[in-house]
Amino acid sequence: MNFRRQRTEDNTINLTPLIDVVFLLLIFFMVTTTFKKERNLVVTLPESRGEAALAEENVLNVIIDRSGTYSINGRTVRNGEVETLMRALGEASKGNNKLPLVILADELTSYKHVIRFMDAAGRLGFADQRMTVVNPTK
Repeated sequence: MNFRRQRTEDNTINLTPLIDVVFLLLIFFMVTTTFKKERNLVVTLPESRGEAALAEENVLNVIIDRSGTYSINGRTVRNGEVETLMRALGEASKGNNKLPLVILADELTSYKHVIRFMDAAGRLGFADQRMTVVNPTK
């Protein structure tokens, strides 16, 4: 009797085509990817130096509290409108816009109050404006 052997089927998966496809995709993505150079912004931050304080009569001190009330050299400004601030600043400086302004703002003051005063001072020609933040609790 002549028995034929049964063929055993190969149950393995041929990975060669899959590896070829993966390499082709890798090459495709490497070629099509654009490499852009990131530009860093270099910022030179100001440093504080110990200078002699300006004499009190040569400076306009502006205090802005957390509720938005303005005070120029100890005199409270009636309201926070730009025209009123310009009038009060003009009276306090006696028309001399070369005087330096020191703006002392409470740390909880809304940013809009500080900018409103800086706008009024800028319209009058005050170029030397200095800002500091005051923490009344410390």
